[in-house]
Amino acid sequence: MNEILKIIDQRRSTRAYAETPITEQEKALILNAAYRAPTAGNMMLYSIIDVTDPIIKERLVETCDDQPFIAKAPLILVFLADYQRWWDYYNLCGAQDRASELGVTNRKPQAGDLLLACCDALIAAQNTVIAAESLGIGSCYIGDVMENYEIHQELFNLPQYVFPIGMLCYGRPVQTETQRHRVPRYDPEFMTFENRYQRLDDAALTRMYASNNERLFAQGQPVQGALNFGQHNYLRKFTAEFSFEMSRSVEKMLENWQ
Repeated sequence: MNEILKIIDQRRSTRAYAETPITEQEKALILNAAYRAPTAGNMMLYSIIDVTDPIIKERLVETCDDQPFIAKAPLILVFLADYQRWWDYYNLCGAQDRASELGVTNRKPQAGDLLLACCDALIAAQNTVIAAESLGIGSCYIGDVMENYEIHQELFNLPQYVFPIGMLCYGRPVQTETQRHRVPRYDPEFMTFENRYQRLDDAALTRMYASNNERLFAQGQPVQGALNFGQHNYLRKFTAEFSFEMSRSVEKMLENWQ
């Protein structure tokens, strides 16, 4: 196994950071990894916000599900699905007027464009994760940045066709973080299919989540009232307040992409 594959295999989320700062050179290397990521049509349908203001960091602690470690991260990057830049350029170039002259149907950025921009942004984000790991810098994804759209829109001055699809906190892990047990992944038989999607039957689903179920009850940590891992996950995550807020927030954002 080469060094890149080792980094991918050994990577785990880091939520406790040493006080050692990330240098400007390291930050530049991490950001360059984002810029070199695969991108649809070389359009780079994303922007990145480097959050350096401690006040904004503290606000993100509150808006991203009350996670105090966010404020302590030496580096925070917010990855934005961004079609605004191209839309502004199209307008600058008179693209719609020219399309009308040529008999081409005009349109505005829509849901498909948003999803493509989200893909671009997240691919770039993952490149930074691996680059950071190669420098001894850990990271943690914060999907909660999709919540509270109105607040984040104002906080980051986001125009109509820009959406924060992901946020990453980076920092050198403290020793306890490096010693944490890696979370197991599911067996490939349940994840990868040849030629066609295979919906798992009851027996396969039971096998897939059996180890989760065993660990949950061995550790005595199920949500109160949960009788199995499926119920635990449903009650703890799927029906949690943040899940309702995330859906509300995304639906509000989607109004801009109709």
